[in-house]
Amino acid sequence: MAKKIKDENGNTYVQKKPFYKRVWFWVLIVLVIIVAAGSIGGSSSSSNSSDSKSATSSSKSAPKIPATDTAALKSAQTYSDAMHMSKLGIYDQLTSDAGDKFKPEAAQYAVDHVKADWNKNALKSAESYQKDQNMSPDAIHDQLTSDAGDRFTPEQADYAIQNLSK
Repeated sequence: MAKKIKDENGNTYVQKKPFYKRVWFWVLIVLVIIVAAGSIGGSSSSSNSSDSKSATSSSKSAPKIPATDTAALKSAQTYSDAMHMSKLGIYDQLTSDAGDKFKPEAAQYAVDHVKADWNKNALKSAESYQKDQNMSPDAIHDQLTSDAGDRFTPEQADYAIQNLSK
């Protein structure tokens, strides 16, 4: 309520509270906060509700993948696409203390799910050895299959050697 004040002449004045001390101001602030929170949460929850309906139907066939598995898979895809590494080479890189330091389970998930053509990766590596290091086909095969090398399977190394330009 407003406070009534009389001056020395007998005039009555109404002294109002500052707006920030009035009840209506605080009610308005609370409503604005509720509406803002509701619109932020509401828009994402409304989009999530439609997403969750589709996710629910698809999640019945596909379980939710842990974030570390997804991160390992992205790294594995990069190693395959950019560096043309073998499956075992990628696994070693993902789990290495000097590499990505993923747990073995996440690395295994990644190499099991990476989209890679291992024969093509072996061929790309072989072409690099042939061009950049002038290696013989036998030396390339050894490098591709070596535990200290690329760790491709003998079949993948054979494919690479057979498809090298002569």
